[in-house]
Amino acid sequence: MNLQILEDTRNERDLGVYIDEELKFHDHVSKAVAKASRLLGLIRATFTFLDNVAMPRLFTIMVRPHLEYECVVILSVLLTATLCQDFLSTELKQEILDHKANVDRIINYVLRGPGKHQAMRRLENLTDDFGPRSTGSEALDYAIDYVIDNLIQEGFTNVAGEDVTAPKWTRNEEELFMIKPRYHRLSLMSLGSSVGTNGVLEREVIVVRNFDELDAKANENSDIFKDKIVLYNQIWITYPETVQYRVSGAWRAAKYGAVAALVSSVTDFSLYTPHTGIQIYNPNVTDIPVATITVEDANQMQRYYDKGVKIVVKLNMTCKNHGDIITRNVVAELGGSSKPNEVVIFGGHIDSWDVGYGVMDDGGGVAITWQALNILKELNLIPKRTLRAVFWTSEEIGLVGAKQYYQRHKDENGNISLVMESDYGTFKPFGVGFTGSDTARAIIKEIVAMLETINTTGVDTTGESPDTDMWIAAGVPGVNLWNANDKYFYYHHSNGDSIIMQNPDDLDLCVIVWTVVAYVVANLEDKLPRLDITSTASLIMTHNDTRILFIVGLLSLCILKRLR
Repeated sequence: MNLQILEDTRNERDLGVYIDEELKFHDHVSKAVAKASRLLGLIRATFTFLDNVAMPRLFTIMVRPHLEYECVVILSVLLTATLCQDFLSTELKQEILDHKANVDRIINYVLRGPGKHQAMRRLENLTDDFGPRSTGSEALDYAIDYVIDNLIQEGFTNVAGEDVTAPKWTRNEEELFMIKPRYHRLSLMSLGSSVGTNGVLEREVIVVRNFDELDAKANENSDIFKDKIVLYNQIWITYPETVQYRVSGAWRAAKYGAVAALVSSVTDFSLYTPHTGIQIYNPNVTDIPVATITVEDANQMQRYYDKGVKIVVKLNMTCKNHGDIITRNVVAELGGSSKPNEVVIFGGHIDSWDVGYGVMDDGGGVAITWQALNILKELNLIPKRTLRAVFWTSEEIGLVGAKQYYQRHKDENGNISLVMESDYGTFKPFGVGFTGSDTARAIIKEIVAMLETINTTGVDTTGESPDTDMWIAAGVPGVNLWNANDKYFYYHHSNGDSIIMQNPDDLDLCVIVWTVVAYVVANLEDKLPRLDITSTASLIMTHNDTRILFIVGLLSLCILKRLR
């Protein structure tokens, strides 16, 4: 790099382009990512299953060095971006602010006009009339028909049910009794995709607190779990850390000879409520029945076990995997006025587990999206881009609808400005979460700043959501609904997920946030800018201090040369 050029250049655009070209950000990152991707593909093709010891080792040896190289490059770019305080031009800020009158119309329509509590009525109709909507059930099929019929009647375009092939699983009858040290009926729920017990199992229970304890006991005595039932009484930490016991507890117990597994419900609060959810078998280990029990019963058995008291239970589960069936993703559009081929996708998942009513998870996401479409149509606020509502099916059993939707529509990637999903509750909103470029984040901040009157101006650090993560991973900016969902896991996947928890006024606020963000993004002249290494120059040229740019550029070059 010619330092004299850096010192002499006074035009930010020329300086930015020079640094970008000299450091070859795009070439470095593309090569690193491509090599890491090839290595990951080779690992997956060669090894049908990797445990939690082998996979990290292979990753560290074969893949991590290339990704670390990439991360250093990206870090230098992000450092530059952080130093550039003002990402948005005055013109773009004014373009956003020009929507303020229409934002106020939306607020008034929902809080003081015909839209007040309409979303709540939609949610009640969906959840009261159809109840739990598990994949393959008549309730889900009828709910999909109902939503499609009403979207057509309301005048939206391209309304359709896109076929999805998904596995059907049913719970059927299930019961659990403790017979030693005392007789006691326990509340339980079979976990999704579990096999049945094929009759009543009467077995001793061995209690462990975590996988380390499971492995340690097996190493001390290889027969300790043989022909017994393992109970995981894990401590709640966070959902991602704790849910692993539900997801993989069965096969981990089965590999040591257990005939069934029980898991303490994955929740941070319990009123004797079991919480269901999906579990995944290891194809190299025998499938065994697995169910969840209440936190209270799991802790009681822990106390018995710690005292050396023998625990014996009778377990009967008649759940069944039925093979694949056809279900549907629901799609509806409000066509764009001048850029109809460009799209903002927003939605929630229409399916639920077979317990509770699927209100929080995720009837609320469906209701606020549906209501947002309706509001814009009623107010004749037709954005430049098409707004596409998607109500994904079969999310609960492994994001099946979302995966097939992505495969069917991934060629549209370049035309998608933003993807949005609400799947973390519709409690009192703070604003939205966002994942994407810093420039796009600044745009989202300007948009929600227009919601100051309802105090929902926050932008959280991440916009990921289960059904949109594939799009976000492919570079599309993502938004989720940031709301006061600290009690979310009190009700999650349980009979407690019912309409009684939903406050209609809070739901209206969620509707406003959802409608405004989707509408304004869809109506801007340009799509949201994406996080792209080649856009470094455009970030740099917004800054006015060439001395900072000189330092950042030189630092980046030194890092890259050191890596070589």
